[in-house]
Amino acid sequence: MNRYSRTAAVAGALVVGALAVPGAPAAARDGGLWGAATIAPGREGIVEVAGVPETAAGATLTLTAPRGTRVTGLPLDASGYHGSVAADGRSATYTVTGGAAGQDRVFPFVLAVPAHAVPGTRLRDCSLRLTDGRGVPRTVGRCAVTVGLAGPTLTRPLSGVPLAARPEISGTAAARPEISGTAHPGAQVTVRDKDDREACATTAAPDGTWACTPGDGLPAGANRLQAVATLNGVSAMSEQVDISVAEAGAGQ
Repeated sequence: MNRYSRTAAVAGALVVGALAVPGAPAAARDGGLWGAATIAPGREGIVEVAGVPETAAGATLTLTAPRGTRVTGLPLDASGYHGSVAADGRSATYTVTGGAAGQDRVFPFVLAVPAHAVPGTRLRDCSLRLTDGRGVPRTVGRCAVTVGLAGPTLTRPLSGVPLAARPEISGTAAARPEISGTAHPGAQVTVRDKDDREACATTAAPDGTWACTPGDGLPAGANRLQAVATLNGVSAMSEQVDISVAEAGAGQ
Protein backbone atom coordinates (compact mmCIF):
# COMPACT_ATOMS: atom_id res chain seq x y z
CA MET A 1 0.00 0.00 0.00
CA ASN A 2 1.31 3.51 -0.76
CA ARG A 3 1.34 6.54 1.53
CA TYR A 4 -2.44 6.85 1.17
CA SER A 5 -5.00 4.65 2.87
CA ARG A 6 -7.08 1.92 1.22
CA THR A 7 -9.54 4.65 0.15
CA ALA A 8 -7.01 5.87 -2.40
CA ALA A 9 -6.51 2.37 -3.75
CA VAL A 10 -10.25 1.99 -4.26
CA ALA A 11 -10.49 5.38 -5.96
CA GLY A 12 -7.58 4.53 -8.21
CA ALA A 13 -9.28 1.32 -9.28
CA LEU A 14 -12.20 3.37 -10.59
CA VAL A 15 -10.06 5.59 -12.74
CA VAL A 16 -9.43 4.60 -16.35
CA GLY A 17 -7.52 7.15 -18.36
CA ALA A 18 -7.55 9.56 -15.45
CA LEU A 19 -4.14 10.73 -14.46
CA ALA A 20 -2.86 13.16 -11.87
CA VAL A 21 -0.98 15.97 -13.60
CA PRO A 22 2.67 16.10 -12.51
CA GLY A 23 4.38 19.32 -11.54
CA ALA A 24 2.23 20.50 -8.64
CA PRO A 25 5.16 20.60 -6.17
CA ALA A 26 7.23 22.66 -8.65
CA ALA A 27 4.37 25.11 -9.11
CA ALA A 28 3.94 25.36 -5.36
CA ARG A 29 7.57 26.42 -4.94
CA ASP A 30 6.64 29.63 -6.71
CA GLY A 31 4.44 30.46 -3.72
CA GLY A 32 0.94 29.55 -2.59
CA LEU A 33 -1.00 26.33 -2.54
CA TRP A 34 -1.38 24.27 -5.71
CA GLY A 35 -2.91 21.03 -6.92
CA ALA A 36 -3.81 19.51 -10.29
CA ALA A 37 -5.42 16.44 -11.84
CA THR A 38 -6.95 15.18 -15.08
CA ILE A 39 -10.07 13.06 -14.45
CA ALA A 40 -12.27 11.30 -17.01
CA PRO A 41 -16.06 11.89 -17.11
CA GLY A 42 -17.96 9.77 -14.60
CA ARG A 43 -14.76 8.81 -12.78
CA GLU A 44 -12.84 9.72 -9.62
CA GLY A 45 -9.29 11.00 -9.38
CA ILE A 46 -6.91 12.39 -6.77
CA VAL A 47 -5.87 16.05 -6.56
CA GLU A 48 -2.61 16.23 -4.61
CA VAL A 49 -2.22 19.60 -2.90
CA ALA A 50 1.32 20.85 -2.31
CA GLY A 51 2.86 24.09 -1.12
CA VAL A 52 1.43 23.92 2.42
CA PRO A 53 3.80 25.81 4.76
CA GLU A 54 4.74 24.41 8.15
CA THR A 55 1.68 24.74 10.36
CA ALA A 56 0.77 24.14 14.03
CA ALA A 57 -2.09 22.19 15.57
CA GLY A 58 -5.49 23.60 14.68
CA ALA A 59 -4.50 24.76 11.19
CA THR A 60 -7.01 23.82 8.49
CA LEU A 61 -6.53 23.22 4.75
CA THR A 62 -9.76 23.55 2.75
CA LEU A 63 -10.36 22.57 -0.88
CA THR A 64 -13.48 23.93 -2.57
CA ALA A 65 -14.38 21.62 -5.44
CA PRO A 66 -14.79 22.84 -9.02
CA ARG A 67 -18.30 23.65 -10.15
CA GLY A 68 -20.29 20.44 -10.79
CA THR A 69 -17.84 18.08 -9.05
CA ARG A 70 -17.82 16.56 -5.57
CA VAL A 71 -15.17 15.65 -3.03
CA THR A 72 -15.68 11.97 -2.17
CA GLY A 73 -12.69 11.08 -0.03
CA LEU A 74 -9.65 12.19 1.96
CA PRO A 75 -7.17 9.31 1.75
CA LEU A 76 -4.19 10.77 3.65
CA ASP A 77 -2.71 7.85 5.61
CA ALA A 78 -0.85 9.68 8.37
CA SER A 79 -1.39 10.42 12.04
CA GLY A 80 -1.88 13.96 13.32
CA TYR A 81 -4.58 14.94 10.80
CA HIS A 82 -8.37 14.84 10.76
CA GLY A 83 -10.28 14.90 7.48
CA SER A 84 -13.85 16.06 6.96
CA VAL A 85 -15.99 16.19 3.79
CA ALA A 86 -18.97 18.58 3.61
CA ALA A 87 -22.36 16.87 3.36
CA ASP A 88 -22.91 18.21 -0.17
CA GLY A 89 -19.36 17.32 -1.27
CA ARG A 90 -18.65 20.91 -2.30
CA SER A 91 -15.63 21.17 0.00
CA ALA A 92 -13.41 19.17 2.33
CA THR A 93 -10.81 19.97 4.98
CA TYR A 94 -7.75 18.54 6.65
CA THR A 95 -7.16 19.79 10.20
CA VAL A 96 -3.82 19.40 11.99
CA THR A 97 -4.55 17.67 15.30
CA GLY A 98 -1.12 16.86 16.67
CA GLY A 99 2.10 18.88 16.53
CA ALA A 100 3.22 20.76 13.45
CA ALA A 101 2.60 19.73 9.85
CA GLY A 102 5.74 19.34 7.77
CA GLN A 103 6.28 21.74 4.90
CA ASP A 104 6.76 18.95 2.33
CA ARG A 105 3.49 17.17 3.14
CA VAL A 106 1.17 16.49 0.17
CA PHE A 107 -2.58 16.41 0.90
CA PRO A 108 -4.77 14.20 -1.35
CA PHE A 109 -8.41 14.98 -2.13
CA VAL A 110 -10.55 12.53 -4.16
CA LEU A 111 -12.82 14.30 -6.67
CA ALA A 112 -15.70 12.82 -8.70
CA VAL A 113 -16.35 14.33 -12.14
CA PRO A 114 -19.89 14.05 -13.60
CA ALA A 115 -20.50 11.72 -16.54
CA HIS A 116 -21.72 14.57 -18.76
CA ALA A 117 -18.49 16.59 -18.41
CA VAL A 118 -16.84 17.42 -21.76
CA PRO A 119 -13.30 16.00 -22.24
CA GLY A 120 -10.66 18.70 -22.52
CA THR A 121 -12.61 21.20 -20.39
CA ARG A 122 -10.83 23.03 -17.55
CA LEU A 123 -13.26 23.02 -14.62
CA ARG A 124 -13.77 26.36 -12.85
CA ASP A 125 -13.74 27.53 -9.25
CA CYS A 126 -11.37 25.01 -7.69
CA SER A 127 -9.76 26.86 -4.78
CA LEU A 128 -7.55 26.20 -1.75
CA ARG A 129 -7.31 28.03 1.59
CA LEU A 130 -5.14 27.52 4.68
CA THR A 131 -6.10 29.04 8.04
CA ASP A 132 -4.33 28.86 11.39
CA GLY A 133 -5.79 27.54 14.63
CA ARG A 134 -7.62 30.83 15.23
CA GLY A 135 -9.24 30.78 11.80
CA VAL A 136 -6.99 33.52 10.43
CA PRO A 137 -6.16 33.01 6.72
CA ARG A 138 -2.50 32.21 6.11
CA THR A 139 -2.37 31.52 2.38
CA VAL A 140 -4.61 30.69 -0.57
CA GLY A 141 -4.15 28.88 -3.86
CA ARG A 142 -5.85 27.20 -6.74
CA CYS A 143 -6.29 23.72 -8.16
CA ALA A 144 -6.43 22.92 -11.87
CA VAL A 145 -8.84 20.10 -12.73
CA THR A 146 -9.16 19.09 -16.38
CA VAL A 147 -11.76 16.66 -17.72
CA GLY A 148 -9.83 13.77 -19.20
CA LEU A 149 -10.85 10.93 -21.50
CA ALA A 150 -11.83 7.40 -20.49
CA GLY A 151 -9.61 4.76 -22.03
CA PRO A 152 -10.98 3.18 -25.23
CA THR A 153 -11.49 -0.57 -25.52
CA LEU A 154 -10.15 -2.83 -28.26
CA THR A 155 -12.41 -5.88 -28.40
CA ARG A 156 -11.61 -7.33 -31.86
CA PRO A 157 -9.49 -9.13 -32.88
CA LEU A 158 -9.42 -11.36 -29.81
CA SER A 159 -6.11 -11.60 -27.99
CA GLY A 160 -4.21 -14.81 -28.74
CA VAL A 161 -6.43 -15.96 -31.63
CA PRO A 162 -4.31 -16.49 -34.80
CA LEU A 163 -5.33 -14.47 -37.84
CA ALA A 164 -5.18 -15.90 -41.34
CA ALA A 165 -3.06 -14.04 -43.88
CA ARG A 166 -3.70 -13.73 -47.59
CA PRO A 167 -1.09 -13.31 -50.35
CA GLU A 168 -0.67 -9.70 -51.51
CA ILE A 169 0.21 -8.48 -55.01
CA SER A 170 3.68 -7.72 -53.70
CA GLY A 171 4.16 -11.42 -52.92
CA THR A 172 4.06 -10.99 -49.14
CA ALA A 173 1.28 -12.18 -46.85
CA ALA A 174 -0.87 -9.92 -44.70
CA ALA A 175 -4.10 -9.96 -42.71
CA ARG A 176 -6.85 -7.35 -42.88
CA PRO A 177 -9.12 -8.11 -39.91
CA GLU A 178 -11.76 -5.67 -38.75
CA ILE A 179 -10.44 -3.97 -35.62
CA SER A 180 -13.15 -2.64 -33.32
CA GLY A 181 -14.03 -1.48 -29.82
CA THR A 182 -15.56 1.41 -27.92
CA ALA A 183 -14.50 4.97 -27.09
CA HIS A 184 -15.97 8.33 -26.09
CA PRO A 185 -18.41 9.43 -28.83
CA GLY A 186 -16.68 11.64 -31.39
CA ALA A 187 -13.15 10.68 -30.31
CA GLN A 188 -10.53 10.11 -32.99
CA VAL A 189 -9.29 6.53 -32.59
CA THR A 190 -5.93 5.38 -33.96
CA VAL A 191 -4.77 1.77 -33.76
CA ARG A 192 -1.01 1.20 -33.60
CA ASP A 193 1.08 -1.97 -33.77
CA LYS A 194 4.09 -3.12 -31.74
CA ASP A 195 6.41 -0.91 -33.80
CA ASP A 196 4.16 2.15 -33.20
CA ARG A 197 3.03 2.11 -36.83
CA GLU A 198 -0.53 3.17 -37.59
CA ALA A 199 -2.66 0.19 -38.54
CA CYS A 200 -5.89 2.13 -39.10
CA ALA A 201 -7.85 5.11 -37.80
CA THR A 202 -11.48 6.19 -37.47
CA THR A 203 -13.90 8.26 -35.38
CA ALA A 204 -16.09 6.81 -32.63
CA ALA A 205 -19.81 6.84 -33.48
CA PRO A 206 -22.46 8.60 -31.32
CA ASP A 207 -23.07 5.30 -29.51
CA GLY A 208 -19.36 5.00 -28.71
CA THR A 209 -18.56 2.12 -31.08
CA TRP A 210 -15.76 2.25 -33.64
CA ALA A 211 -14.27 -0.06 -36.27
CA CYS A 212 -11.56 0.16 -38.92
CA THR A 213 -9.61 -2.15 -41.23
CA PRO A 214 -5.83 -1.96 -41.86
CA GLY A 215 -5.27 -0.59 -45.35
CA ASP A 216 -1.82 -2.18 -45.80
CA GLY A 217 -2.69 -5.28 -43.78
CA LEU A 218 -0.93 -6.74 -40.77
CA PRO A 219 2.25 -8.66 -41.66
CA ALA A 220 2.78 -12.32 -40.79
CA GLY A 221 4.21 -13.04 -37.35
CA ALA A 222 3.62 -11.92 -33.77
CA ASN A 223 2.24 -8.43 -33.26
CA ARG A 224 0.55 -6.24 -30.68
CA LEU A 225 -2.27 -3.73 -31.15
CA GLN A 226 -3.33 -0.77 -29.04
CA ALA A 227 -6.02 1.87 -29.57
CA VAL A 228 -5.39 5.55 -28.76
CA ALA A 229 -8.39 7.87 -28.43
CA THR A 230 -8.04 11.66 -28.71
CA LEU A 231 -10.65 14.37 -28.20
CA ASN A 232 -10.30 18.11 -27.53
CA GLY A 233 -6.60 17.82 -26.77
CA VAL A 234 -6.77 14.94 -24.26
CA SER A 235 -5.86 11.32 -24.99
CA ALA A 236 -6.20 7.85 -23.49
CA MET A 237 -4.99 4.38 -24.45
CA SER A 238 -6.60 0.95 -24.43
CA GLU A 239 -5.00 -2.19 -23.08
CA GLN A 240 -2.69 -3.94 -25.53
CA VAL A 241 -3.89 -6.96 -27.47
CA ASP A 242 -1.42 -9.65 -28.55
CA ILE A 243 -2.11 -11.16 -31.97
CA SER A 244 -0.34 -13.42 -34.42
CA VAL A 245 -0.75 -13.54 -38.20
CA ALA A 246 -0.14 -16.95 -39.76
CA GLU A 247 1.82 -17.30 -42.98
CA ALA A 248 -0.39 -17.64 -46.06
CA GLY A 249 -1.25 -21.30 -46.59
CA ALA A 250 0.10 -22.35 -43.15
CA GLY A 251 -1.63 -25.46 -41.86
CA GLN A 252 -3.26 -26.18 -45.21
